[in-house]
Amino acid sequence: MTKAQEVYEKVTTLIDGGMSRPDAFKQVAAEYEQPVNSIRGSFYSYSRGATGIGSSRPRRRETTPESALADARAALERSIEAIDREVEVASERAAEATAEAKALTDSANERKAAITERLEALK
Repeated sequence: MTKAQEVYEKVTTLIDGGMSRPDAFKQVAAEYEQPVNSIRGSFYSYSRGATGIGSSRPRRRETTPESALADARAALERSIEAIDREVEVASERAAEATAEAKALTDSANERKAAITERLEALK
């Protein structure tokens, strides 16, 4: 039995017994007198091989002219969608600015009159 398998089995047993994963790593690290990260690494390296869970990303396929064109096409389509989002956001900002300008214009005379009234009171 490898050390990684041993670590995997001890941690799994502790977890099955109700212990949290971080606490199980700490306990096994204390038993082996090793850093928690080393134990965690052993656990995950064994679990990837033994269970297939969390296996590394699949390798990228060979680049062919067709796949390169498909990638380029997808990138350009995402760019078009991004432009549409930019226009939508800008339109929303413009509508908000228009509403703010109208509100300021509508209340300008009233605000000026109130300030003028206070100025007169100061004289």
